[in-house]
Amino acid sequence: MAFAINGKFTSQPMTGVQRVAYELTRAMQMRESPGNELEIFVPQNAMEPGASLKRQRRFPWLRGTLWEQITLPIAARGRTLVNLCNTSPLLKRRQVVMVHDMAVYDVPAGFSKKFLMWYRLCFSILPKLEPQVLTVSAFSKRRICHHLKIDESRIAVIPPGADHLDRVVPDHRVIDRLQIENDAYCVIVGSLDPRKNLQRVLDAIGNLSHLRDVKFVIVGGKNQRIFADEHMEEARLSRQVVWAGFVSDSELKALYEHAGCLVFPSLYEGFGLPPLEAMYCGCPVIASSRTSIPEACGDAAMYCDATSAEDIAEKISLMMNNSALRQQYREKGIAHAREYRWDYSAQRLLDVLYGNESEPLSELAPRPSVG
Repeated sequence: MAFAINGKFTSQPMTGVQRVAYELTRAMQMRESPGNELEIFVPQNAMEPGASLKRQRRFPWLRGTLWEQITLPIAARGRTLVNLCNTSPLLKRRQVVMVHDMAVYDVPAGFSKKFLMWYRLCFSILPKLEPQVLTVSAFSKRRICHHLKIDESRIAVIPPGADHLDRVVPDHRVIDRLQIENDAYCVIVGSLDPRKNLQRVLDAIGNLSHLRDVKFVIVGGKNQRIFADEHMEEARLSRQVVWAGFVSDSELKALYEHAGCLVFPSLYEGFGLPPLEAMYCGCPVIASSRTSIPEACGDAAMYCDATSAEDIAEKISLMMNNSALRQQYREKGIAHAREYRWDYSAQRLLDVLYGNESEPLSELAPRPSVG
């Protein structure tokens, strides 16, 4: 059976979903013999790193959603299309679709009405196309079965990897630039998305004045809308809070390598890649106990009640006041994260595509932690 990969993601910024698509495509192509790699169909405005993938065919007509809905199905006639970023052409029958989560149904408040309408339309049509469905966690699989009424035998779980960080050279200059000290700061991935729960973790920081020498480095966009209330303004002015803004992969890896811990208080994740990436870099993790996050982190993270600023603060205090505990979670995290490799995930996906799986699709699941 001939396959082609939907390369729309090559024209988009690298967020979590695009990371999964890029790394799976790269790893699948590396597993196949030269000249026989899966082809990827890309739009004219493909950019790095996606533009460097092998076996590309460019189709210049249209862009964005119109490219995916009109140009791509015409280009992929006679092939089974592999879509790795939630959406797929609505009028093509032979498809494999990776759906990362059901956030548009489970937590709709974080999305615009236009976004909700489009994604819900795509998902409502998906069962009628009868595709092979992929997802990234057993949690997401359950939510897909619930909302889309797709039989679980049609859904394969392909967990992400973390070893892409082996190709990233850490930029340690970020430590001096932010004026922070080794093992004396916490990393927080900040976002305006309510699911990321940044406001509650900032409230928790307000209860941690006794950790006078500990800084809290918030990585992500710095938008004035985030300071909409008194608590946010206090956090912005706090000497303990360092707003790093957007950082490169190299800078983020350096931050993970030198941090006392990552605080990941998310309320909803289809998988939760940042904690795994932090663990891979030797960073202890305090993570939310909600949705897929315990599945992704196993017993290698310290868990908090993400709805309680008091509990978040308590766990941060416990971790940052105990160097032996940090070392324990550092070692457990490294061992756990090393089990998640893109090569393993790619082989799982290739087995699904070519019908070589040795176990039912419904039983495909992340490898167990060795931690």
